[in-house]
Amino acid sequence: MTLLDRAEPSDAVSDDVYRRVRADIVFGRMAPGHKLRLDALKIGYEASISTLREVLNRLTAEGLVAAEGRKGFEVAAVSAQDLRELAELRLLLETHAMRISFERGDVEWEGRIVSAHHKLASIERLMEKEIGQLEQWKRYDSEFHQALISSCGSRALMESYRNVFDRYFRYQMLAFDYRGAEPAQQHKLLLEAALARDIAGATSVLTAHVNDCVAHTLENASLT
Repeated sequence: MTLLDRAEPSDAVSDDVYRRVRADIVFGRMAPGHKLRLDALKIGYEASISTLREVLNRLTAEGLVAAEGRKGFEVAAVSAQDLRELAELRLLLETHAMRISFERGDVEWEGRIVSAHHKLASIERLMEKEIGQLEQWKRYDSEFHQALISSCGSRALMESYRNVFDRYFRYQMLAFDYRGAEPAQQHKLLLEAALARDIAGATSVLTAHVNDCVAHTLENASLT
């Protein structure tokens, strides 16, 4: 029996492997269609076959992995249609949650938004000079958008949004070419709209923000 076959603290190990595999897919380190062979993953992630099956089943449920029946698993494919559908779903969830948060948000909510935007704006300035902060940028971009909706009061809505956001973000990584000042300005406008409780203005900016990203991705990525 090898070390990898011994009993593992299942929850802690499974969650760690899940986060690592998920990040490798979201950031494009494993390309769409990549075969997820358990023997290779067992070595690369130092996890048992049973843990890896559990992780891949979780990622299948999230739409990041595709199960091939008896053939195993592979990284989910991409397509222009899937990107458009994810963009529509993201807008639906985020605008709905923003509306509730704008109504319920208190001074602590405002503080979360301002803090999240400060970090995002700082990394965006670095990204304009050189690409090399992808994971930190993704983290701060996600934190800012989640801060905007953090007073919606629904854990299920927040979890659904996070999953859609990451699936959508995977497309950004396939066509990565930092767009610079335009998305940074849109984030600033979203901050101002949130503090002013201007849901119409925030919806307009967010719609442009997402649609611009979709257009950029379709122009610069090979979705085959």
